[in-house]
Amino acid sequence: MELITLNTWGGRAGRDGLLKFLEEHKDTDVFCLQEIWSAPYEHLEGINAGNRPIDHKEVMTHGMQEISSLLSEHQSYFHPHHLENYGLQMLVKKNLDAAENGDVFVYKEKGYIPEGDVGNHGRNIQYVTLETKMGFVTVMNFHGLWNGKGKTDSEDRINQSKRIVEFVNRIQNDFVLCGDFNLLPDTESIRILERAGLRNLIKEYGVQSTRTSHYQKPEKHADYIFVTKGIDVKNFQVLSDVVSDHAPLFLDFDLR
Repeated sequence: MELITLNTWGGRAGRDGLLKFLEEHKDTDVFCLQEIWSAPYEHLEGINAGNRPIDHKEVMTHGMQEISSLLSEHQSYFHPHHLENYGLQMLVKKNLDAAENGDVFVYKEKGYIPEGDVGNHGRNIQYVTLETKMGFVTVMNFHGLWNGKGKTDSEDRINQSKRIVEFVNRIQNDFVLCGDFNLLPDTESIRILERAGLRNLIKEYGVQSTRTSHYQKPEKHADYIFVTKGIDVKNFQVLSDVVSDHAPLFLDFDLR
């Protein structure tokens, strides 16, 4: 089974380039995408989100619909984490049997409206459990807390990791947890996940950066893929495509 996870940056690096990348990889079984819009937020135009004013001309305000239409052989699942129009999208090949899907909030709660910067909104994990010949496997898509203070530990981030562990401990089958965690590798927030028994492929493969040339800050880690012991990793790569300020991560895996 092949998977790609990508923080799309809302399409700010270029709509055509992003859609071309997805088209080229349309045979991928599962896409886990972050920063997806399904409609504009006119009342937030010019308001800071992630320390950057929202400019609707920059982003794909109907990216969810455009991507769903492009990847028509996939079932689209959209779970917002700020109001109803912005959040996480997973696309799963329709020949795969999805037994369950949903989301759970691990920072704040659904409907939380932050004070100040809109980027400090609630955070959820989106998940789909697939039935395969080898058994059930769950794929989880995540975009971790941004707080405007870098990618180091904070009380909120440590509590977020603890809530992630509480959730994944309820999963009875093997799983893949991936996305943009907004964390550096040497943080306690990451170690909490590792101590829970998750393989950190970014650390295991010695990945030095998950960012592209669009990102000029010195902290070059944000994106991760974690897997449980029953996941047989066939291939793991940081792809070189520059379609966002984040690099796409690719995983080819089976169940043991």
